[in-house]
Amino acid sequence: MSIILIAAMSFQLKAQTLSPYIKVGDVTESMSAISQKVIKALKDNGFTVIGSYHPAKKSSLKVIAFTRPELKYTVVQVADRGALAAAMRVGLVKKGNKITVSYTNPEYILRAYLQNDYHKYKSFFNKFSNDIKQALSEIGNDFTPFGGEIEAKKLKKYHYKIMMPYFTDPVELKEFSSFAEGVKTIENNLRNHVGNTVLVYKIKFRNKNVAVYGIGLLDKEDGEPRFLPKIGVENVAGMPYEIILQGKKASMLHGKYRLALYWPDLSMGTFMKIMSTPGDIEDMLEKNCE
Repeated sequence: MSIILIAAMSFQLKAQTLSPYIKVGDVTESMSAISQKVIKALKDNGFTVIGSYHPAKKSSLKVIAFTRPELKYTVVQVADRGALAAAMRVGLVKKGNKITVSYTNPEYILRAYLQNDYHKYKSFFNKFSNDIKQALSEIGNDFTPFGGEIEAKKLKKYHYKIMMPYFTDPVELKEFSSFAEGVKTIENNLRNHVGNTVLVYKIKFRNKNVAVYGIGLLDKEDGEPRFLPKIGVENVAGMPYEIILQGKKASMLHGKYRLALYWPDLSMGTFMKIMSTPGDIEDMLEKNCE
């Protein structure tokens, strides 16, 4: 009886862990061909593709960002930066003659970003996750989680190590005189690629005075070309980085939180290799708010 109980407890513990990404499968088509297939599959199943780019300016890497009206409407109800969860991403990584297709695990991201409010909308989120799987089943049939594991119940209070920041410790970039001024300033800077950045997507909730900008960090010295190879391109769907404008205040998730959330299995040794990266990202995104 005790052995059965232990086995049941072990299974339960395993069932409570989540990974940040789900692998769809490996394909041997060109990057252009598989990108078009992914975009078509998403659109045909009711999703809206809102942007794409090549992280670190590498043709072997691509991210496709997408959303759905119901997702946007739901997450923006969470006042403390819930709108950051409005965009999900597909990642494409080419190695040799194959391309690995993956996407951000909605449950993992939503639990982390919506904190205690996640359970209010759990049934809707389950359907959303199933719909993504159904859409991308046209591309592959793997659907295995990867990228590290965190206990589901710990995601709302996740941090990498003791004394490291949480979701609730954002970096304030700037306070504008109005929401309209913030939108104008940020979008003008992104249009001009200030700080070697590129706008990948934007989501605006005008009736809420909230806007989210997904931003590629392309600076050779301080951006994706520097830190992605060190922490692992396999998790490329964790990009791009975001600025969120809520009312008059623009902020970002702290780099020591956000990078660790999307790369949770980083060793301390590897994390130390990108010690300057959180500050570098803050500097780049701050320039887009000046």
